[in-house]
Order: sequence, then structure tokens, then C-alpha cells
Amino acid sequence: MTQTPASTATRKVLPKHARVVIIGGGILGCSVAYHLGKLGWRDIVLLEQGQLTCGTTWHAAGLVGQLHGSHASTEFAKYTVELLNTIEAETGQDPGYRESGSISIATNPERLAELKRKADFASLFGIEAHYLSPQEIERYWPLMNPEGVLGGILMPRDGSANPIDLTMALAKGARQHQAQLLEGVQVQQVLVEGARAIGVATDQGTITAEVVVNCGGMWARALGQQHNVGVPLHACEHYYLVTEPIDTLSRDLPVLRSYCDGTYFKEDAGKLLFGFAHHHAKPWATAGIPEPFSFESLPFIEDDVMDVIEMAMKRVPLLEQVGIRTFFNGPESYSYDGQFTLGTAPDLSNYFLLAGLNSTGIQTGPGAGRALAEWIVNGYPTLDLSGMDPARCEPFQARDQYLQARCPETLVRTYAMHWPNYQRETARNIRRSPFYHSLREQGACFTETQGWERPGWYAPEGVAPQYEYSFGRQNWFEYALDEQRAARERVAIVDYSMLGKISVEGSGAEAFLQRVCTNNVAMSCGRIAYTLLLNERG
Repeated sequence: MTQTPASTATRKVLPKHARVVIIGGGILGCSVAYHLGKLGWRDIVLLEQGQLTCGTTWHAAGLVGQLHGSHASTEFAKYTVELLNTIEAETGQDPGYRESGSISIATNPERLAELKRKADFASLFGIEAHYLSPQEIERYWPLMNPEGVLGGILMPRDGSANPIDLTMALAKGARQHQAQLLEGVQVQQVLVEGARAIGVATDQGTITAEVVVNCGGMWARALGQQHNVGVPLHACEHYYLVTEPIDTLSRDLPVLRSYCDGTYFKEDAGKLLFGFAHHHAKPWATAGIPEPFSFESLPFIEDDVMDVIEMAMKRVPLLEQVGIRTFFNGPESYSYDGQFTLGTAPDLSNYFLLAGLNSTGIQTGPGAGRALAEWIVNGYPTLDLSGMDPARCEPFQARDQYLQARCPETLVRTYAMHWPNYQRETARNIRRSPFYHSLREQGACFTETQGWERPGWYAPEGVAPQYEYSFGRQNWFEYALDEQRAARERVAIVDYSMLGKISVEGSGAEAFLQRVCTNNVAMSCGRIAYTLLLNERG
């Protein structure tokens, strides 16, 4: 997956105006351009500072799995599979997709329980998934060492795609809808007038636009910072290896994910590619991305991944017998919370963002691009994208120090257990209320929300205030029940310091709130009402 593509973008004189300017020629920018064209919009200009795919898209592993951590991202991935099966007929460009299926294996009871839950979750989305015994997994994946494997799940419609070929198919489709894709044009600034984006300034001139879309990948945050628009991502080092050709390797070998080892394996043009969600993840370019940076890789530091390489070789012993052709390390964008940044920039109209897909750009990028295109055309999203809203980001969460501490944990947690109520370990104790130390002395076990340390529950004397994660009733349940009884039967004081506050003032304040709130808020002073706030579509 590390070949350099031949350019398929056009090289034309920079236009003076466009309806939409898209910044970035990776899979996300090309997806947005393609889907805007499919929705009937014309006069679309995509600007790429190097060549299409030259940032991070070109070196993606190309895994295509349909089931993800949210409803929206799962729908994105389902759509990607549909697109991969139809785009060649539409554009004449083969996306390099093989629907070989994927197998996820478990080597401990907790992971097996999670995989069974995952299979049930898949059924809610109409995604085919089957439980496999260890013996059945061996039949699908005879190269695997079955030692310790308790079971797994098969998802037959998963597979892998060539990231460059898929992006070129989207680019070709965009051009068929009259979009201009211009390479070698570096966007230096998003132009703003008042509270509205009006175009871009490039190294070759200015383009005015009705809409600006930032799909700048790991450069997206720096562009956003120009106007205090938070894009909460940071590049991290991501490793994989590719073997020499293996004559006996089946082209139809399913993708194998060994979650407990943090490894994945896929057939790659007669070779075996294996990569990691490793435990020594590091942020990259902490002093800024060097220029130029196009089709570049990073130094391969064996000590950072040797432990997972050894686990990979134990799981697939053939790796000890074949040569390694490629030792690859390249940057990928990760967000602080594992969510994408997708939507309109807060406080700046006509400026849209799509970035930070946490190494799932090939799997979800086509669907995410379609979702953003629909938002641009319709004026609102067609899915619940609230978890990806750029407005969720507090200013400190888009700053270097925070992101460099937190984003590598997102990479590490890619294959970690997805426990309910899991608490991140990095970038903690950023915001604390005046009562923090007093509550801690009383046994508070703190949870983190938007940087705030909030007491989640109180451990009695002799009990450590720490979560013991499980899918069943966790260790805090009885202690929280005692707290609830005390509040119901006696009295309690609740610290709301960390909740956001919106002050609505003026003679029309009550009328305004009565219009947008679902509850009756015409109350006397000192009362509280729980209510939803509605948008123009109710």
C-alpha cells in the first residue's frame, strides 16, 4: 500500500471564484467533492498542496470493516462497502476492493464476551456476523497458531481496498460532475469577513467561495487555528510491516484481527501485511509538520513495536520464516476522544470541517464525505452527528500540550477492551472544582468530562476509589445506590461547577425560551426545570 500514484488531478489556471472550495486531496476531500457533485452541485474546486493522497491516505492499510463504535460511523462504513461495489461501473476506476471477510479472535473470556456483544450489535444494523469456534477459525485461517484462541466472529462482507485506487475513483467521479481538482496549490489562509468564510488565499492567488471545506488531514488543525476554530487532532506514529511474496498465500484470506495482541493481518498483493495498535504510541511533529511533506515515511523504531511484532509472529509463525520487504512507519491523525471532527465550524458560517478519522479513513471516509456533502446541500445533517460536532471541543482541547498527551491514547485504545464507563488515563486533572480535594478525601472516584474531574461515586473506608471494569454490574453500583438513597431520604448537595451555563437576557428572554424549550420554563426564581432545546426542525 505504499506505491506513489500517477496524478489524475487537473492542472489549470486558478479560478477567481467557486461555489465550494475544498482544502485537501486525500480520501476525505475527494469524497466530499464527489458527493457534492452527485447531489447536483457544480463549480466545485478542490485544492491539494502536493498530489492527491500524498499526506496520509497513500500509506493506509486499506482495511474495510463495517462495524464501528457509533451509529453514524457504522452507517458510514456500510455505505463505503456499497460504494466499493459500484464505483468502478460508474467511473471506470477499480477501487481495488476484495470482499474477503474479516475474522476477529479472542484469547480471554472478557474479549470473547465483547465479540459476542459485537455480533449482536451488528444485527441491529443489518450487518452479517457469525460466531466461530476455534476449529472453524483454523479452517478459515490455516496460517494462524490457534493456541489460546477461545473463539471469534466472522463478518463476511468486510474486506480491504487499495486506498490510492479508491481515492482516484472518487476523484474521477468528482471530475465527471465537473469538479476541478488542482494539485500543487497550497492554501495559506481561509479568508473570513465578519463571522463568515468567504474564500481562501493560496500561494498562487485568491479564490472567493460561498462555502469552504477543511479536509486538510493532519494540517487541518493549523488551518483552523487561524480563526480560533478547534480541530482536535494530532498526528501519531502508526506502524505496519509487509512480508516478501508468499506463494501459498490465498488471495481470499480474510482480514484477521487479534484484539488481545493488538495486531491485524491482511493479504496484500501476494504478501502479508501486519500492523498494530501498539502500546508505545507517540505523537509526531510536535514542533509542527515539516515542509514539504509528501509521500513521506518516518523512521522505524523497532523498540517501539518489538513487543507486538513478537506477538504477531507467535500468532502467525510463518512470519518467522519469510523475509520482511517493508518496515513502515507513517503519521495518522487521531482525535482526543476517538470521534471524528465533522460539521460546521462554531461561530463561523459557511466553513465546514472533516478530519481526524483515527485510522478509519478508508473504511468510513466515503460515508463521512457523503454525510458532510448532504449537510452542506441541505443545511442540516441527515444522521445524528452530535458526537462529531466541532463545537464539542473546548479551546484547551485543541492545544498542543493536551493533544500530544491524549491523542496517542486513542491509537493505543483502538484494539483495547471497550468497557462501559471507561475513563481515559492521560491528560487528567486539567479542570477541578474548589471542592476537589475535599471530595477526594471523602473517597471520591473521579470521572473526566471535557477536562473536568467530577466525582462519579464514593468509595467507603477501606475500598480503593478505582473502577473495576466489566460488562455486568461494576464495583461502584452498590456505593452509588447508597448515595442515591441518602439524597432521596435525607439531603444532598451537588456540585454543578462543571456544567455549561448559557445566560439568556433581555425583555424577550422568557418568550424565546418558551419557543425553543420542550418544558414550561415560566417559573419563579429559585426553581429548576429539565428541558430539551429544539432546533428549527423540532
